[in-house]
Amino acid sequence: MADTWCTIESDPGVFTELIEQIGVKGVQVEELYSLDEGSFADLGDIYGLIFLFKWRKETDNRPTLDAMNLPDLFFSHQVIPNACATQAILSVLLNAGERVELGSTLGDFLAFSRDFPPDLKGLAISNSDTIRAVHNSYARQDPFLHEKDDDDDDKGKDAFHFIAYVPHRGRVYELDGLKQGPIELGEGADWLMVAAPAIQERIARYASSEIRFNLLALVQNKAEAAEAAIAKAEAEKAEVDAKVAGGDIDPDLEQLQNRLAAAIANSRAVLSAEQEKRKRWRAENARRKHNYVPFAIALLRALAARGALEGLAAKARERAETAAAAKQKRKAEAAELDKQ
Repeated sequence: MADTWCTIESDPGVFTELIEQIGVKGVQVEELYSLDEGSFADLGDIYGLIFLFKWRKETDNRPTLDAMNLPDLFFSHQVIPNACATQAILSVLLNAGERVELGSTLGDFLAFSRDFPPDLKGLAISNSDTIRAVHNSYARQDPFLHEKDDDDDDKGKDAFHFIAYVPHRGRVYELDGLKQGPIELGEGADWLMVAAPAIQERIARYASSEIRFNLLALVQNKAEAAEAAIAKAEAEKAEVDAKVAGGDIDPDLEQLQNRLAAAIANSRAVLSAEQEKRKRWRAENARRKHNYVPFAIALLRALAARGALEGLAAKARERAETAAAAKQKRKAEAAELDKQ
């Protein structure tokens, strides 16, 4: 159906391109592997965090706030399936204020929905043709028609969920579209050090049975930041070079020359690495969107013509049965751990 939302892959390259196609400028998504201060510092200005985890039914006694009493904080309920990734991204972007250039699509959306209650904000997201079309453009290609209902197909599959962590007016909030309202985590100048313990506590609750987590940060476009740093350092170095060329032999100027030259070289290395990363992301996203089924069918026909298909199919069935048995064993072991 045209108004459905597809599941998309949790990947920095996917989310960065998705954000740009919605019209937001100067933002990219980076994956985090640690919650220490050094990892945060390496990313520069962080607008918000997004945490992916395997959802399971549990009791959470933390109090939620009435979102209508926080008019400047954008919080929406998740009213549609498969949209939690994009909804978490929007929760960060729409609470970033003037630090992020939203563009016309999200700027108009924020102005339109600002005074809505959380459930209507969720419906407004689901009814945005632009946001939905961009989101669905990253769905895995599936050209086959399924007679089974989608709900039947999803039975037994692990359910994953995204939640956002954002700073707002000196306080830090956890924004989970499945909760009744925002959860205030605390306050402090270093908001990341307030959010980190909440994420660590959530990971610890699952540690005995689950290792599939993903932590993402929405940050300033690193290539643009490197270009700005290069331009600034080159301008400063040009002034210093002019003084030195004019006969000023102050040792401090020579040291400054060297520091600026090193800064320029470092920023150029960062820029080159970011450009290569963007190139790789574009290639990966193109492969995600491409329909490889015609190629696969042609290959299978060629193998059948050579009489090689039957043997390969038998081996594939054997591997599938082995993998299914191993998965069932892991689930049983996880269930036993949960009982302990």
